[in-house]
Amino acid sequence: MTGLSTTGADPEISVDLLIIGSGPTGLYGAYYAGFRGMSVAVADALPEVGGQIAALYPEKLIFDVAGFPAVRGQDLVDQLAEQAGRWNPSYLLGHGVTQLNDTEEGIVATTDLGARITAGAVLVCGGIGNFIPRELPVGSEYLGRGLRYFVPRLDELTSQDIVIVGGGDSALDWALSLEPIASSVTLVHRRTRFRAHERTVEQVHSSSVRVLTPYEVEKISGDGPVSEVVVASPDGNRITLPARSIVAALGFIADLGPIEQWGLELRRRRIRVDPTMRTSRERIFAAGDIADYDGKVSLISIGFGEAALAVNHIAALLDPARSITPGHSSDA
Repeated sequence: MTGLSTTGADPEISVDLLIIGSGPTGLYGAYYAGFRGMSVAVADALPEVGGQIAALYPEKLIFDVAGFPAVRGQDLVDQLAEQAGRWNPSYLLGHGVTQLNDTEEGIVATTDLGARITAGAVLVCGGIGNFIPRELPVGSEYLGRGLRYFVPRLDELTSQDIVIVGGGDSALDWALSLEPIASSVTLVHRRTRFRAHERTVEQVHSSSVRVLTPYEVEKISGDGPVSEVVVASPDGNRITLPARSIVAALGFIADLGPIEQWGLELRRRRIRVDPTMRTSRERIFAAGDIADYDGKVSLISIGFGEAALAVNHIAALLDPARSITPGHSSDA
């Protein structure tokens, strides 16, 4: 991603709002806060904006964002960054926020690279925190030699025999995305039922993807890179599959990292918020996957709404003369 205004390694910054996390929710929050007249800094431990989408799924198509029948992950990130760029937010990329301390002026945030950001308020949009892929129980020695946990660029697997392991949305989405360019795609899942969207499951079963359930990977072999995979069913049936690539889409283990030390009320490893998206600390708000409340549904589109809701209440917090209810963007 180019064209971002980034800071140095050890800046001193003073802004109205610090947004932690530059995924879709954070980028939309940066745009909306600018629309409400705030100066904004965005900090993210990753070296590029986009969060999990840019780091793990830039080539995947996303189908549930309003206004886009389908949009490639990186294209969505680029459009959100361009939208936010209208207000020139400052980006601290590669900066993990480690401390949030209250002051008379608001909050002072410190990053692991020594940056200090003084902000009137903080909006945490950290996704699921740090994400570590769940490892395949066998074949770890083939990591980087055919075994992988995500597919940043689909064209790397062109004309390959591919085995995808998993039963969630990511596994099935990759199966559908890789089918047109791969020599073969086999989807292996240890249960007969999938944890993916029903429509996606139907599409996989209607495609040329070979589906093996209930099967688990028993052995990976190859002289150097991967060449074949043995999968086994609970009744002892074994199938040997040719494979140049194995995509283990088994989900991720969320690590909240420093967030757990910020004195926020947590529930289900997420930050508990009230109807205004405020956390248990007065000047700290949260939105997106990291936020939790009764009835929560984790969707990108909902994250956008949560960010706008939080920003409108932050606007009134920073300046009581401001209305919580904004004007329409078409009036600007």
